[in-house]
Amino acid sequence: MINEIEFILYVADQKRSRLFYEHLLQIEPGLHVPGMTEFVLSEGVKLGLMPQQGIAKIIAHKMAHPEKGAGLPRCEIYLKVEAPELYLERALAQGAQLVDEMKDRDWGDRVAYLADPDGHVIALAQKCKI
Repeated sequence: MINEIEFILYVADQKRSRLFYEHLLQIEPGLHVPGMTEFVLSEGVKLGLMPQQGIAKIIAHKMAHPEKGAGLPRCEIYLKVEAPELYLERALAQGAQLVDEMKDRDWGDRVAYLADPDGHVIALAQKCKI
């Protein structure tokens, strides 16, 4: 049985990423120490931010350094929120790059895609209004 889920993004600058996600999510991290920042998104679900240098120490003997993949879209954070336009506005004000504008998608959600300062893809979504 899974008790908790945490998705961890490897980031170039922990402070910059913490400030970006604080502003985007409008929540303060539940944990912020050198090497890890965590945001509680909902009960049992966290978003973590770990410096690339920190994870490289753990994985470098078997895998490429995360900075070699910077900006390559390899996953996305799909956030269903109320008023995604407000989240999008906050993200853009913090330096996010718009990837695809807010529009109705054929799977029933209205979604905008953006990239955070490290190039991680974020989808801001809500159910289409009928």
